[in-house]
Amino acid sequence: MPDTLSAAREIHASLIRNEPMQARSTARLAALLDAAAAVVAEIGYERLTTAMVAEGAGASIGTVYRYFPDRIAVLQSLAARNEERLTARLLQVVAEPQHDDWFAALSAAFDVLVEFFRDEVGFASLRLGDVIDLRPAEGEPRNSVAARVVFEALAERFGVEDGERARAGFELAWEAADALIARAFARDPQGDAARLEAARDAMGAVLAQYLPVPAN
Repeated sequence: MPDTLSAAREIHASLIRNEPMQARSTARLAALLDAAAAVVAEIGYERLTTAMVAEGAGASIGTVYRYFPDRIAVLQSLAARNEERLTARLLQVVAEPQHDDWFAALSAAFDVLVEFFRDEVGFASLRLGDVIDLRPAEGEPRNSVAARVVFEALAERFGVEDGERARAGFELAWEAADALIARAFARDPQGDAARLEAARDAMGAVLAQYLPVPAN
Protein backbone atom coordinates (compact mmCIF):
# COMPACT_ATOMS: atom_id res chain seq x y z
CA MET A 1 0.00 0.00 0.00
CA PRO A 2 2.83 2.51 0.58
CA ASP A 3 3.52 2.27 -3.18
CA THR A 4 0.13 3.85 -3.85
CA LEU A 5 0.94 6.80 -1.60
CA SER A 6 4.32 7.14 -3.30
CA ALA A 7 2.63 7.11 -6.71
CA ALA A 8 0.25 9.88 -5.64
CA ARG A 9 3.18 11.95 -4.41
CA GLU A 10 5.08 11.38 -7.66
CA ILE A 11 2.07 12.53 -9.69
CA HIS A 12 1.86 15.64 -7.51
CA ALA A 13 5.58 16.36 -7.91
CA SER A 14 5.55 15.78 -11.67
CA LEU A 15 2.96 18.52 -12.14
CA ILE A 16 5.07 21.16 -10.43
CA ARG A 17 7.83 23.12 -12.11
CA ASN A 18 11.29 22.05 -10.96
CA GLU A 19 12.26 24.04 -7.87
CA PRO A 20 14.04 22.85 -4.71
CA MET A 21 11.38 21.88 -2.16
CA GLN A 22 12.92 23.70 0.81
CA ALA A 23 10.70 24.62 3.74
CA ARG A 24 9.84 28.08 2.41
CA SER A 25 9.16 26.73 -1.08
CA THR A 26 6.98 23.91 0.31
CA ALA A 27 4.95 26.38 2.37
CA ARG A 28 4.51 28.64 -0.65
CA LEU A 29 3.29 25.72 -2.76
CA ALA A 30 0.84 24.68 -0.04
CA ALA A 31 -0.49 28.25 0.11
CA LEU A 32 -1.04 28.28 -3.66
CA LEU A 33 -2.91 24.97 -3.57
CA ASP A 34 -4.96 26.10 -0.57
CA ALA A 35 -5.92 29.24 -2.49
CA ALA A 36 -6.87 27.17 -5.52
CA ALA A 37 -8.99 24.88 -3.35
CA ALA A 38 -10.82 27.88 -1.90
CA VAL A 39 -11.63 29.18 -5.40
CA VAL A 40 -12.81 25.75 -6.53
CA ALA A 41 -15.04 25.50 -3.46
CA GLU A 42 -16.55 28.92 -4.13
CA ILE A 43 -17.06 29.01 -7.89
CA GLY A 44 -16.05 25.59 -9.25
CA TYR A 45 -12.93 24.35 -10.99
CA GLU A 46 -14.12 25.49 -14.43
CA ARG A 47 -13.69 29.19 -13.61
CA LEU A 48 -10.41 29.04 -11.73
CA THR A 49 -7.60 31.20 -13.12
CA THR A 50 -3.97 31.54 -12.15
CA ALA A 51 -4.68 35.17 -11.25
CA MET A 52 -7.27 34.02 -8.71
CA VAL A 53 -4.75 31.62 -7.21
CA ALA A 54 -2.16 34.38 -6.91
CA GLU A 55 -4.64 36.75 -5.30
CA GLY A 56 -5.93 34.15 -2.87
CA ALA A 57 -2.40 33.21 -1.79
CA GLY A 58 -1.23 36.82 -1.55
CA ALA A 59 1.44 36.06 -4.14
CA SER A 60 2.46 37.46 -7.50
CA ILE A 61 1.35 35.84 -10.72
CA GLY A 62 5.00 35.13 -11.37
CA THR A 63 5.12 33.01 -8.23
CA VAL A 64 2.26 30.88 -9.54
CA TYR A 65 4.02 30.34 -12.86
CA ARG A 66 7.22 29.46 -11.02
CA TYR A 67 5.41 26.32 -9.87
CA PHE A 68 2.74 25.68 -12.50
CA PRO A 69 2.74 26.18 -16.29
CA ASP A 70 -1.02 26.85 -16.42
CA ARG A 71 -4.33 26.57 -14.57
CA ILE A 72 -4.81 22.93 -15.55
CA ALA A 73 -1.55 22.02 -13.84
CA VAL A 74 -2.78 23.81 -10.71
CA LEU A 75 -5.98 21.76 -10.75
CA GLN A 76 -4.17 18.51 -11.45
CA SER A 77 -1.76 19.13 -8.61
CA LEU A 78 -4.63 19.97 -6.26
CA ALA A 79 -6.37 16.75 -7.30
CA ALA A 80 -3.15 14.79 -6.71
CA ARG A 81 -2.93 16.31 -3.22
CA ASN A 82 -6.54 15.29 -2.61
CA GLU A 83 -5.69 11.76 -3.69
CA GLU A 84 -2.64 11.58 -1.45
CA ARG A 85 -4.59 12.77 1.58
CA LEU A 86 -7.60 10.56 0.89
CA THR A 87 -5.45 7.47 0.28
CA ALA A 88 -3.59 7.94 3.55
CA ARG A 89 -6.83 8.32 5.50
CA LEU A 90 -8.52 5.36 3.81
CA LEU A 91 -5.61 3.06 4.58
CA GLN A 92 -5.56 4.30 8.15
CA VAL A 93 -9.25 3.68 8.77
CA VAL A 94 -9.30 0.23 7.16
CA ALA A 95 -6.46 -0.80 9.48
CA GLU A 96 -8.24 0.34 12.66
CA PRO A 97 -8.62 -2.61 15.05
CA GLN A 98 -12.28 -2.14 15.97
CA HIS A 99 -13.57 -3.47 12.63
CA ASP A 100 -14.79 -7.07 12.96
CA ASP A 101 -15.10 -7.74 9.23
CA TRP A 102 -14.35 -6.22 5.86
CA PHE A 103 -17.77 -4.70 5.40
CA ALA A 104 -17.49 -2.80 8.70
CA ALA A 105 -14.11 -1.48 7.57
CA LEU A 106 -15.58 -0.53 4.19
CA SER A 107 -18.41 1.31 5.93
CA ALA A 108 -15.77 3.30 7.80
CA ALA A 109 -14.02 4.02 4.49
CA PHE A 110 -17.36 5.25 3.12
CA ASP A 111 -17.55 7.64 6.08
CA VAL A 112 -14.06 8.90 5.24
CA LEU A 113 -15.15 9.69 1.69
CA VAL A 114 -18.15 11.60 3.04
CA GLU A 115 -15.83 13.39 5.46
CA PHE A 116 -13.63 14.56 2.58
CA PHE A 117 -16.63 15.84 0.63
CA ARG A 118 -17.70 17.76 3.72
CA ASP A 119 -14.43 19.03 5.15
CA GLU A 120 -11.68 19.05 2.51
CA VAL A 121 -11.97 22.43 0.81
CA GLY A 122 -12.78 22.11 -2.90
CA PHE A 123 -12.94 18.30 -2.83
CA ALA A 124 -16.66 18.10 -3.60
CA SER A 125 -16.10 19.77 -6.96
CA LEU A 126 -12.69 18.46 -8.02
CA ARG A 127 -12.29 15.22 -6.04
CA LEU A 128 -9.44 13.16 -7.52
CA GLY A 129 -9.42 15.11 -10.76
CA ASP A 130 -11.16 12.66 -13.09
CA VAL A 131 -13.35 15.59 -14.19
CA ILE A 132 -10.27 17.27 -15.72
CA ASP A 133 -8.38 14.15 -16.72
CA LEU A 134 -6.46 14.97 -19.91
CA ARG A 135 -4.49 11.73 -20.11
CA PRO A 136 -4.99 9.19 -22.92
CA ALA A 137 -8.13 7.10 -22.62
CA GLU A 138 -6.12 4.03 -21.64
CA GLY A 139 -4.91 5.69 -18.44
CA GLU A 140 -6.46 4.34 -15.23
CA PRO A 141 -8.97 6.81 -13.75
CA ARG A 142 -7.90 8.04 -10.33
CA ASN A 143 -11.21 6.99 -8.79
CA SER A 144 -10.48 3.47 -9.99
CA VAL A 145 -7.12 3.69 -8.26
CA ALA A 146 -8.83 4.69 -5.02
CA ALA A 147 -11.20 1.72 -5.30
CA ARG A 148 -8.26 -0.61 -5.90
CA VAL A 149 -6.41 0.76 -2.87
CA VAL A 150 -9.38 0.12 -0.59
CA PHE A 151 -10.08 -3.33 -2.05
CA GLU A 152 -6.48 -4.47 -1.68
CA ALA A 153 -6.31 -3.18 1.89
CA LEU A 154 -9.49 -5.09 2.74
CA ALA A 155 -8.25 -8.24 1.00
CA GLU A 156 -4.93 -8.09 2.82
CA ARG A 157 -6.48 -7.60 6.26
CA PHE A 158 -9.64 -9.69 6.05
CA GLY A 159 -8.91 -12.19 3.32
CA VAL A 160 -11.62 -10.83 1.03
CA GLU A 161 -12.11 -13.04 -2.01
CA ASP A 162 -9.84 -11.66 -4.70
CA GLY A 163 -10.27 -12.03 -8.42
CA GLU A 164 -11.08 -10.08 -11.54
CA ARG A 165 -14.85 -10.23 -11.02
CA ALA A 166 -14.64 -9.23 -7.35
CA ARG A 167 -12.36 -6.31 -8.18
CA ALA A 168 -14.62 -5.14 -10.99
CA GLY A 169 -17.68 -5.32 -8.75
CA PHE A 170 -15.91 -3.45 -5.98
CA GLU A 171 -14.84 -0.69 -8.35
CA LEU A 172 -18.40 -0.40 -9.64
CA ALA A 173 -19.74 -0.15 -6.09
CA TRP A 174 -17.15 2.47 -5.14
CA GLU A 175 -17.86 4.57 -8.21
CA ALA A 176 -21.60 4.37 -7.57
CA ALA A 177 -21.07 5.50 -3.98
CA ASP A 178 -18.84 8.37 -5.10
CA ALA A 179 -21.40 9.58 -7.67
CA LEU A 180 -24.30 9.39 -5.22
CA ILE A 181 -22.33 11.12 -2.48
CA ALA A 182 -21.54 13.89 -4.97
CA ARG A 183 -25.27 14.30 -5.60
CA ALA A 184 -25.88 14.50 -1.84
CA PHE A 185 -23.45 17.43 -1.65
CA ALA A 186 -24.61 19.15 -4.83
CA ARG A 187 -27.05 21.42 -2.99
CA ASP A 188 -26.25 20.80 0.66
CA PRO A 189 -22.70 21.58 1.89
CA GLN A 190 -23.21 19.11 4.75
CA GLY A 191 -24.59 16.40 2.47
CA ASP A 192 -28.25 15.46 2.23
CA ALA A 193 -28.70 12.75 4.87
CA ALA A 194 -31.28 10.74 2.92
CA ARG A 195 -29.12 10.69 -0.21
CA LEU A 196 -26.05 9.69 1.79
CA GLU A 197 -27.92 6.78 3.33
CA ALA A 198 -29.13 5.79 -0.13
CA ALA A 199 -25.53 5.91 -1.36
CA ARG A 200 -24.44 3.57 1.43
CA ASP A 201 -27.30 1.18 0.66
CA ALA A 202 -26.56 1.26 -3.06
CA MET A 203 -22.90 0.42 -2.47
CA GLY A 204 -23.92 -2.57 -0.36
CA ALA A 205 -26.49 -3.72 -2.91
CA VAL A 206 -23.95 -3.66 -5.74
CA LEU A 207 -21.33 -5.45 -3.66
CA ALA A 208 -23.77 -8.21 -2.72
CA GLN A 209 -23.85 -9.24 -6.37
CA TYR A 210 -20.09 -9.87 -6.41
CA LEU A 211 -18.97 -10.71 -2.88
CA PRO A 212 -20.52 -12.46 0.15
CA VAL A 213 -21.44 -9.55 2.44
CA PRO A 214 -21.22 -10.37 6.17
CA ALA A 215 -24.55 -10.43 8.00
CA ASN A 216 -25.20 -7.47 10.29
